[in-house]
Amino acid sequence: MSPSRVPSPARRTAAVVPVRALEGAKSRLGAVLDAEERRELVELLLRRTVEAARAARGVDLVAVVSQDLDALAIAAAEGAEGVEQGSSGLNPGLVEARLAIGDRVDRLLVLPADLPGITPGDIEAILRAADVARLDADRVVVLAPDRHGRGTNALLLDPPDVIDFAFGGDSRLAHAGLAKAAGAAYIETADVLDLDLDTPDDLLMIEAIRPEALHVH
Repeated sequence: MSPSRVPSPARRTAAVVPVRALEGAKSRLGAVLDAEERRELVELLLRRTVEAARAARGVDLVAVVSQDLDALAIAAAEGAEGVEQGSSGLNPGLVEARLAIGDRVDRLLVLPADLPGITPGDIEAILRAADVARLDADRVVVLAPDRHGRGTNALLLDPPDVIDFAFGGDSRLAHAGLAKAAGAAYIETADVLDLDLDTPDDLLMIEAIRPEALHVH
């Protein structure tokens, strides 16, 4: 094995779950779910995301970043750290989380809390992709695109500050461009965490193909 192919020591990994306010969440589902049902759904997905991240091999730390104190209380109850967000917006919140925990880990995995059916195996697949890329590169970005091919459903950064966060709009292209500009190895995972829940159409699809994802086990 050549020196460039010698596996590096295990990378300490933090999973960061950003959460907006629980009240009024998922407003685009308002046509099919009332406010109380939407809140219950968001809480379920948050608990499931934290649970999957804590159970995934290779994840050393799980943190939830939010302005919502109820969301942070749920995080604590599920065994995750809480980062109280002082700024507004998804990307600024992730920057705050990175500043709070980035010096304790070697890489950061962003997991939005709207991924129904997320499993520890999904997370481990992303970590394995990063491990393979790390054999030949010291800067790595791994992205799980959404089913539409435009959004980012998971983002691993090694090191945690290798690129800026660019969630929103066509974030898949934005993150890919940032990785290229940073000279980082860029990998996309196929069919891993490609389902997210934002619209009534998403809800119908998930109820049809993964109904168990919307109910407490």
